[in-house]
Amino acid sequence: MVAAMSSPKGLIHALELDGHGGATAIAWDDVSWTDGDKLWLHFDFEEAESVAWIQEQSQLSEVAIQGLLSEDTRPNFLRRNNNLLLILRGVNLNVGAEPEDMVSVRIWTDGQRMISTRRRQLISTQDVLSSLSEQEGSESMGQLLIQWIEAIVGRMTNTVDALEDELLNDEQRLLDSDGQSLRTDLMKLRRRVISLKRYLTPQRDALHRLENEPLAWLSESDRLRLRSITDRQIRHVEDLDLVRERTAMALEELVARTAEQLNQRSYLLTIVAALFLPLGFFTGLMGINVGGMPGVENDHAFWWVGIICLSLTVGMALFFRWKRWL
Repeated sequence: MVAAMSSPKGLIHALELDGHGGATAIAWDDVSWTDGDKLWLHFDFEEAESVAWIQEQSQLSEVAIQGLLSEDTRPNFLRRNNNLLLILRGVNLNVGAEPEDMVSVRIWTDGQRMISTRRRQLISTQDVLSSLSEQEGSESMGQLLIQWIEAIVGRMTNTVDALEDELLNDEQRLLDSDGQSLRTDLMKLRRRVISLKRYLTPQRDALHRLENEPLAWLSESDRLRLRSITDRQIRHVEDLDLVRERTAMALEELVARTAEQLNQRSYLLTIVAALFLPLGFFTGLMGINVGGMPGVENDHAFWWVGIICLSLTVGMALFFRWKRWL
């Protein structure tokens, strides 16, 4: 029995499932952790008092304590007998935040009790709490875990769909948009996709392992539900892969188009230089200031030089046209 004391700073809630889809908030003095059943304690692990309680009074293994308090929030799954440690990431849907700045949650449970920790608020957690307050939540700790995972994965759908819509809009802009602006937008989109995929890929693997672990407190219906959630997570990863590939293709097309435009301009400059090269040589030759230059005393010499230059230009243009260089 936990000694009577004020709740540690950083305790977000202490709930006891009623077994009928609801939960009751209990005072810290009434928390009986070692003998508890269907008890869920949720902490902000940045508070020293919460850390101290988890380390000194939770009676968890060292591995579980490190997992709940670790700064490393890469999605992961660990099991020891019927105890489970699960680290997940959810999209950041807090006001003013970027969805790809994903929020982590760490969960330990033995199927009867649960301890979870977080640093920032996760909207998916509020979804679970809302369902419990409306008596439409989970009846067991295993169902609560699966409901929480389902809420985390479900909240990703709109974010992934928004990325696909943004890419579709960028692809439509590819034909008539300013290249530099579009390139910047595509690079930002690709970076956001990579940020999401960095966590969703290991999370997919963690959920797949959880689905196949022989935990006694997960029923067959729980596993079927978890398999459906895992399949949805796999689809999210595949959609992100597709968005990343399409983004890369759009960038390649943009680079190719820019190179083609540069080649066309260089080609035009080369043609102009080729047309004026003989003219430059001829006029330079006629402009030398030495004795014996023909036509110096002829009043019509300038016009003959002009006719010769025009004839050279027309002749070079016809030659390029015959060679299909123009």
